[in-house]
Amino acid sequence: MSTIIGSSLSNLPWEDKPKGCIEPMWRYSNNPVTGWDPTPSTARVFNSAVLPHEGEFVGVFRADHKIITANLHFGRSKDGFNFEFDDNVIPWVDEQGNPAPSNYAYDPRFLKIDGTFYVIWCDDMHGPSIGLGYTKDLKNWIRLPNPLMPFNRNGVLFPRKVNGMYKMLSRPSDSGHTPFGDIFISDSPDLRYWGNHKWVMGSGGKGWWQSLKIGAGPPPIETTEGWLLFYHGVVNTCNGYVYSIGAAILDIDEPSRVLYRCGNYLLTPQRDYEVSGFVPNVAFPCQNLYDAPTGRIAIYYGAADTYTAIAFCHVDEVIGYVKKHHEEF
Repeated sequence: MSTIIGSSLSNLPWEDKPKGCIEPMWRYSNNPVTGWDPTPSTARVFNSAVLPHEGEFVGVFRADHKIITANLHFGRSKDGFNFEFDDNVIPWVDEQGNPAPSNYAYDPRFLKIDGTFYVIWCDDMHGPSIGLGYTKDLKNWIRLPNPLMPFNRNGVLFPRKVNGMYKMLSRPSDSGHTPFGDIFISDSPDLRYWGNHKWVMGSGGKGWWQSLKIGAGPPPIETTEGWLLFYHGVVNTCNGYVYSIGAAILDIDEPSRVLYRCGNYLLTPQRDYEVSGFVPNVAFPCQNLYDAPTGRIAIYYGAADTYTAIAFCHVDEVIGYVKKHHEEF
């Protein structure tokens, strides 16, 4: 049986698999968990990143404002399902305490490393780039230098150092709505200087669902089988892009090496809140929470660039599915 290497989260947001469900991943029956106009200045909250904190949950959320531009907002929840959001954008400052706002920020990932909360997001540094910052108290938000040059998206940190180095996945791109993209990995000794860039995996394969481009999703989960990585894959159809959720397993000591990669998607847009919205046909994973002793995993994903939704799986079942449907790329 595959096992998560990590801590217990007894109050993990969870719903058991519905009777008769044969898929390795299933949706929360009360999806979506956010709706239109969640705060006075925002129209939609989606592509959200949630963490447990002091018996409750906190998060960094992409909010598209009523002037359409996106930015990052902080939010809280007692149960991981129902959230209250700050109407104000997260007030970033640089390491000297000077205001360092991000005028266009989206698709955050949120994790805790050695007692510090880190946020990594898609930023605008004369083109799509990756932003990085941290907070120790969820009140003071310190922005670090952009780790990579444009053009890049889908920055994802690993939850611990690997062989003494911080690791980050990213998807080099262009300045537009990128019609291509593979996943790469980079190293840093200090979260400021990044290098040793390596290719991890590319789009394609027999499954059209990831034929156009791919991008890392939530921070990888450490397991006895390797790093479990959920990611999104995109296909271009006659009706536009479709974003689905897939999974791969990376080597625990050399995560640039893919051990297994599922040729099937785990979840694709099917429900009304996934196929209809501001951008239709999108299931975009940004965060996972887990309870290591039971192997339960909850995944927060953006639906149709309009809503936040939640899906669930068991680590042993999803890893078994990935191995069964492994496909060389």
